[in-house]
Amino acid sequence: MRFPMSENRHLLAVSLLSSALLSVLFVSSASAAESGHDEEDEEALDRIVVTASRTARTQDQTLAAITVIDRTEIDRLQPQSLQALLSGREGVSMANNGGPGKATSFFLRGTESDHTLVLVDGIKLGSATSGSAALQDIPTEQIERIEIVRGPFSSLYGSEALGGVIQIFTRRPQGAFAPSASVSIGSEGTRRASAGVGGRSSDATQGGWYSVNAAHGSTDGINAYRDTRSRSFNPDLDGYRNDSLVLQGGYRFNERWYAEARVFRAEGENAYDGSVNNESDSVQQVIGGRVRYAPTDTLKFTLNLGASADLSDNYLNGRYSSTFNTRRRMGGLQADIGAGEGLVTVGFDWQADHVYGSTRYRRDDRTNRAVFAQWQQDFGSQSLQASLRRDDDSQFGGVTTGSALWGWNLGDTLRFAASYGTAYKAPTFNELYFPGYGNPELQPERSRSLELSLRGDHSTAGWSISGYETRVDDLIAYNSDRRPPGPDNIDRARIRGFEASGHIRLADWDLRASATWLDPRADGDNASHGNTLPRRATRSGRLDVDRRFGDFSIGLSAIGANARYENLANTRRMHGYGLVDLRVGYAFASDWSLQLSASNVFDRRYETAEFYNQPGRQWLLTLRYQPGAR
Repeated sequence: MRFPMSENRHLLAVSLLSSALLSVLFVSSASAAESGHDEEDEEALDRIVVTASRTARTQDQTLAAITVIDRTEIDRLQPQSLQALLSGREGVSMANNGGPGKATSFFLRGTESDHTLVLVDGIKLGSATSGSAALQDIPTEQIERIEIVRGPFSSLYGSEALGGVIQIFTRRPQGAFAPSASVSIGSEGTRRASAGVGGRSSDATQGGWYSVNAAHGSTDGINAYRDTRSRSFNPDLDGYRNDSLVLQGGYRFNERWYAEARVFRAEGENAYDGSVNNESDSVQQVIGGRVRYAPTDTLKFTLNLGASADLSDNYLNGRYSSTFNTRRRMGGLQADIGAGEGLVTVGFDWQADHVYGSTRYRRDDRTNRAVFAQWQQDFGSQSLQASLRRDDDSQFGGVTTGSALWGWNLGDTLRFAASYGTAYKAPTFNELYFPGYGNPELQPERSRSLELSLRGDHSTAGWSISGYETRVDDLIAYNSDRRPPGPDNIDRARIRGFEASGHIRLADWDLRASATWLDPRADGDNASHGNTLPRRATRSGRLDVDRRFGDFSIGLSAIGANARYENLANTRRMHGYGLVDLRVGYAFASDWSLQLSASNVFDRRYETAEFYNQPGRQWLLTLRYQPGAR
């Protein structure tokens, strides 16, 4: 297999992205000296986020490192997949096993792929056997907004939030009657269609809202695996199909009572290369409901109930081979108590996991109960967010985690922040009980993190920089000396990183850039001490440039990452890469638009997981109906 770009050119591409980012930061700082906020910018700053504190805060009030991707940005970027939408974002590295719909691991701030908690509309999603969530099965057509919170947040969410939290919010109606539809065709036999309708009452004190969205996507795919020496090699096209549906609605009875409910279900059919399995049928499902009661302006109670499922039937050449299913039930009660300029939050969370399928585990269920408290307070130009949580797991006992975030406004447009937090990750059912492999004596992985950041918000620009260090103890790794060999708490990791991002509007051009410098090292007392953790790029970046000319729009995205290693021994090295995507749009009528996107336009060949191919040049043509989008 040839790699057209040399390693030096890869590094040059990443350096150019970083330089572009630094230019954005410099120009935005200069712009801040000349003008203040206008009405449009105030609206942008007032975007509400909830993931970083489990309470509604404006984005400029939030102390944590957070990235928000809204529906407007998704429509503008025209991403081929959720992986493409997240690629190159600050702190995000990923490894994909062969194209659309294939297993994808997300490494947030260099932590393990199962150290990131994934929520869909507030409900935890993922497999209790593998420990990860199948983000590749969530189509972008169903997404209204994504909040990526980077850093340790076990003190609010419990296990898995060691590297951060990714919360996906499904589509919401934006008017009294809001229909939408799209049809797409593209390379590699790609076919997509989506349709939805929703609406909401104009009365803010009483009334309801509803939303129904359905989406379909299919592709012939690419040849996922290229190692001709392996039994898994099969030089065919590995296709993928996804069908999804979201039903949701809410009603405000009066100023005190509000209730909502939702269902999200995505069904996937996936073909891939493997010697044990090479086909799978999967389901990702979330069912949830929420009731809020606010007896006074300073007191609010929220009851959350939900369930999620991660279901997978696996096949080899059309013959059934195995089933791995996870079902989760969750509930929580939270009270938010206002006190002057502060807010105190106390709550109780409950979660029950059950696994079943063709493999019999020594134990197939577990329950976790937790209590937590949080204090948010403004002291003039300074802000504080402190939280503490105690989890009690039926498998391994109790864990206490905490965090503290402090912010200082250095003027109207500049904020400095510092934070420290501890987190943990519970062992998976596979690590604990898989027959002939699991170790029931495993203890949770634990971490401690320190971060310093500086952020500026200006009239037509914004930027942020942050540096952090995370140390992970009791990492679960394969222990060949154990009898029988299997997972054990024998490893450690030390991760240092620096992130920068910026956005600016210049002469009708919108520019957004992000860059990550990462140093993820094994820190255990073994031969791998000091080696780079596998499948993480140590330098990566992204640059998005867009402009509208009346009814026309154009855009470019450049994404780069340097070399990474496939194994912890650092003996198997994958080349870096630089990709360019192009897009153009034409709003030919008041509610209709035509969009054409081309990804990897220079047809670069690259890998994020060794021997697994990535798509070459692709194109996608979309006809979209969306009233009020212009």
